[in-house]
Amino acid sequence: MTPRWPSWDKKNDMPGPTRSTPVRKRWWIVVLVVCLLAIGAYVFLTKSGKSQSHTSKQGLDPPAPKVPVVVAEAKTGDVGVYLTGLGSVTPLNTVTVKSRVDGQLMSVRFREGQFVTSGELLAQIDPRPFEVQLAQAEGQMAHDQAQLKNAQLDLERFRMLYKEGAIAKQQVDAQEALVRQFEGSVKTDQGQIDNAKLQLIYSRITAPISGRVGLRLVDPGNIVHANDANGLVVITQLQPITVIFTIPEDSLPPVLSKLNAGARLPVEAYDREQRRRLATGSLLTVDNQIDPSTGTVRLKALFPNSDNALFPNQFINARLLLDVKRGATVVPTAAIQRGARGPFVYVVKPDQMVGARPVTVGVTNGDDVSIDTGLSVGEQVVVDGADRLRDGSQVELRARSGS
Repeated sequence: MTPRWPSWDKKNDMPGPTRSTPVRKRWWIVVLVVCLLAIGAYVFLTKSGKSQSHTSKQGLDPPAPKVPVVVAEAKTGDVGVYLTGLGSVTPLNTVTVKSRVDGQLMSVRFREGQFVTSGELLAQIDPRPFEVQLAQAEGQMAHDQAQLKNAQLDLERFRMLYKEGAIAKQQVDAQEALVRQFEGSVKTDQGQIDNAKLQLIYSRITAPISGRVGLRLVDPGNIVHANDANGLVVITQLQPITVIFTIPEDSLPPVLSKLNAGARLPVEAYDREQRRRLATGSLLTVDNQIDPSTGTVRLKALFPNSDNALFPNQFINARLLLDVKRGATVVPTAAIQRGARGPFVYVVKPDQMVGARPVTVGVTNGDDVSIDTGLSVGEQVVVDGADRLRDGSQVELRARSGS
């Protein structure tokens, strides 16, 4: 095999390269540049990710804001066990004042809505016809009394003559019968006199009970009759007054046991919204049967109503205090939250982090509720702002408005 000798450059008198050598050098240079660019891009992206991670770790992102809440401390207190029911105010006495005689209504002595006492004059009926009847009855009685006296004198004379044998016994007996007849006439006349006096009394219409008069039903000048259906006015007794309300039949046994033991059960009357207490009284009695259609029993409570806060036929919410639970753990009702697992409260820890804790709810009394289990006295619970909380949320304590 014949060896290949390098060619000599004629100009420089040196051996020259072949044609493939410059092409190969340029290809390796391109590969090297591409590799350097790829390494640089990788290093840049890695450093940029580490920088962002480092920035995030240093807390440059804003932390989660604290939730403002209002808290209350669990306390020890007495909680009443109440039975509530819807009721209406019922007066003890309601009287429709009517005339007991016929005649013209001369005057009305009361103002509509006035409070009157028993025996107070309300109206006056024309008394002149009854005065005439009284005078006639008295005249007839005077006539009969004179005849009776004359008959009695004749009887004494007849008895003396009978003893002397001057007259027969029959005349004495007849005179005695005549005396008794005149005595009966005198009694009849006395009855007529008493009736005329009674009509005069009835012409003065007085209040049969103490209470508040309603609107006037008859104006002066009208002729009134004893058989009029509407009457003159209606008087309603307001002091004292009663409230009739209902409770479920299942709550009746403890009420009866208290009443049979002689206990006085207080009853409070509240308005429709159960926000304002109107009056305080006591349970008077229990109805003698249960309403089968509603499963409730009616109770009647007595109220002094000295300030006239209760009005007849007014609808109220009655609260019967059945018992008092003493020494209970009490929190505001707003602290109780409801979940799928039952009631719970948000308890604020010393580091101002809240925790959801299940509790057993006892008796509710207005704005307070007793906790049987799950909470201790002195712990703070959230009463406002709980709708934005979760278990483990950070909170910021705020003062309760109006405190």
